[in-house]
Amino acid sequence: MRNRPTIAITCGEPAGIGPEISIRAAWALREQVSSVLIGDATLLSMTAADIDPTIRLVALSTMALANSGLPSLARDQIAVIDSPLAEPVVPGRLDARNGRATLHTLDVAIEGALQGRFDAIVTAPLQKSTINDAGVPFTGHTEYLAEKTGTSQVVMMLAGGEPLLRVALATTHLPLKDVAQAITFDSLMRTLDIVHRDLQQKFGLPTPRILVTGLNPHAGEGGYLGREEIDVITPVLQAAQARGIDATGPYPADTLFQPKYLEQADCVLAMYHDQGLPVLKHASFGRGVNITLGLPIIRTSVDHGTALDLAAAGLGKADHGSMVVAIEVAAHMARAAGKLSH
Repeated sequence: MRNRPTIAITCGEPAGIGPEISIRAAWALREQVSSVLIGDATLLSMTAADIDPTIRLVALSTMALANSGLPSLARDQIAVIDSPLAEPVVPGRLDARNGRATLHTLDVAIEGALQGRFDAIVTAPLQKSTINDAGVPFTGHTEYLAEKTGTSQVVMMLAGGEPLLRVALATTHLPLKDVAQAITFDSLMRTLDIVHRDLQQKFGLPTPRILVTGLNPHAGEGGYLGREEIDVITPVLQAAQARGIDATGPYPADTLFQPKYLEQADCVLAMYHDQGLPVLKHASFGRGVNITLGLPIIRTSVDHGTALDLAAAGLGKADHGSMVVAIEVAAHMARAAGKLSH
């Protein structure tokens, strides 16, 4: 078994900052991780040359990777699997003609991870509109990964900050008016199961401790400010504890995110997007990591979008810090899960 995990990095929207931050992060971590960039080889070669003329990209085929694994590369080399674009790229300018080729990079990464060629995948940001304008219905990375891996439910987790804070979400991109209805006994129980299992299997935490927020202000204040804590969240926690899951709560979200509570926990499970993520992003914006739990593969991503304006302004404007951390977290998870390919 190798010591360095093989991480597939999909370079995302080609007109955005994805190609640049992918190359810079792979280059920065070349001693710790065997990175495989997936994108248009011509675009990536030109970008790499502009970043540092000493960087050389080495073309690999998926067939060669499957048969022989990742070859031994020199310090100035980064592996790349070519996914040719239909049209040349103008930084900052979207082109729907490249939408299908951009999505194909994700297909290559998923297939390789499922077949054991890659120990994890890290995704640079995509532009959903470009893929949809290309005639392919696409709601986002997470939903696409779930569909392609046959996963019925996934959980969104973000991690970052010092000390490390992990926040998982019971619901994700829903209007606030729909959140309460979406939190049912079954859905919340499944979410807790996924969080607990992945903390064990992918983070190497044998007995993870999970703090669970309430939904309403002051965690419902005994039912006076809402009954979801009484009718749903508390029964779920009781059932989870009976199954050996160390999940406690529901805690008022406005006081939970304090060091004296967080130091006792491995993860916080928040009920909705803007309940849990503002605290985390305040602590780690630009260095946070998006992690998809529940998949049969390991996937992390950056905590930001395509930043077309920065791409249009030229190289050197984008910060690749979140991509570096996303790769580091993916590598840590691969080691913890014992997924390092042979």
